[in-house]
Amino acid sequence: MAHDPQGSLVALNRFGLGARGGAAGDFGSAAADPRGFVKAELNRPNAALLDAPGLQPTPELARLAFGYQNDVKQQRDAAKKAADAMAAAPDAKSSDNGMSASMAGGMTSSANPAPAKEPPQPPNVIQKTFRAEALARLQRATMAESGFCERLVTFWSNHFCISANKGELARIWAGSFEREAIRPYVLGHFSEMLKAVEQHPAMLFFLDNQQSIGPDSRAGQNRKKGLNENLAREIMELHTLGVGGGYSQGDVTSLAAIITGWTFAGREGKLGVPGSFAFNANAHQPGPQKLLGKVYEDTGLSQGETALSDIARQPATAKFIARKFAVHFIADDPPPALVAKLEGVFRKTDGDLKSMTLALLDSDEAWHAPMTKMRTPYEFLVASGRLMGRIPDDPGRALGALNVLGQPLWTPLGPNGFADSNAAWAAPENMKLRLDVASQLSARIADTLEPLQLLESFAGSAASTETRQTVERAETRQQALALLLMSPEFQRR
Repeated sequence: MAHDPQGSLVALNRFGLGARGGAAGDFGSAAADPRGFVKAELNRPNAALLDAPGLQPTPELARLAFGYQNDVKQQRDAAKKAADAMAAAPDAKSSDNGMSASMAGGMTSSANPAPAKEPPQPPNVIQKTFRAEALARLQRATMAESGFCERLVTFWSNHFCISANKGELARIWAGSFEREAIRPYVLGHFSEMLKAVEQHPAMLFFLDNQQSIGPDSRAGQNRKKGLNENLAREIMELHTLGVGGGYSQGDVTSLAAIITGWTFAGREGKLGVPGSFAFNANAHQPGPQKLLGKVYEDTGLSQGETALSDIARQPATAKFIARKFAVHFIADDPPPALVAKLEGVFRKTDGDLKSMTLALLDSDEAWHAPMTKMRTPYEFLVASGRLMGRIPDDPGRALGALNVLGQPLWTPLGPNGFADSNAAWAAPENMKLRLDVASQLSARIADTLEPLQLLESFAGSAASTETRQTVERAETRQQALALLLMSPEFQRR
């Protein structure tokens, strides 16, 4: 029997990905012990890991990408060579009966050859891999018990985001980056995740660190190239200290120098297995660097690793991470006492993210704050699939809907990730698009589901009288389902 229906709604919507329909009984289970229901997922071994059949590690994906790019180049070169040969061929001679080839019925003059056909393209392993990674993520989120670990993954993946639009390597690596640099650490230490992220080939490629060369290094002197500060700047501004975190432009330049040489092995494999992290000593800026008031001696790779470890432990980092975490789960303007509590736990435990997560769940503010946050498009689509009992077997519809709703998977417009505010997702034009998607979802399953039963399965007695009456008075079952998906009880967290 449900003991705390409102607590159940908070557990499932604010911290999870919504109740699953059918016989799952999530709403009743959560109502019996809302906090325990959410915490249970944190105690399962490897709860955040994703190891679906067919998913490959980053170096193997690099091999596939480089092979695909080589095949495309070879086919284009062959097509160009054939076209050039056809264009350079001598004019066709007259036939024996004196009739020119251009006059012969059905024949084409060599001076005006038929357009060359586009060569058949090799199977696009880049897009095939992206879709396979997307499907694995969607299936995991749809089947998870509460979905809290998946929510943690999406939060940290957006915090340390890359964009699949950067290029083919970013697209084929988008899923493996999340599987390798985010998922293993969402309940670990922040410093460990930070190191995994900044040394992952996908992040190095996204923020161009493979192009950053110490001016005084051997490579810098030979090639006359210099620093690229993209990664260093985003580490400090977006990943750790935050805007106003007490660093200067000089600190950005110093950190950029410290992490010169951080790259990934290319297709030739000169620095290691293609697609693996590599430290190129020839590109590393020699000498000590002063960063945030501390001098870091030139110890090669460890110079950068030590600097990252220290930045992760800065008070500004604790403050920035704690507030962003509370904003995501609680409110755009979270209770200051809660933020202070999370900040204190982060600092006391040396950035233990599980401890900070538990502190959030144990706080009364997290359960009593009004449900004002709007679900993101991704959360909305996953919650809809969970409620309707639809485990996707193809990612196409979800990827298309995410594009329409403004949150294309793993493809934010910039390194600051997707917005995490109501202003971003609750604008009238966005809600109109969301209603369109809700109507399309309802049209596909209207004959198989009963709207009022669905309302009971995800909101129970926590549903308002207004929502119940709106669903009851709908003219069709399809309309009732669409209104259900647009209700405050479903959209708000």
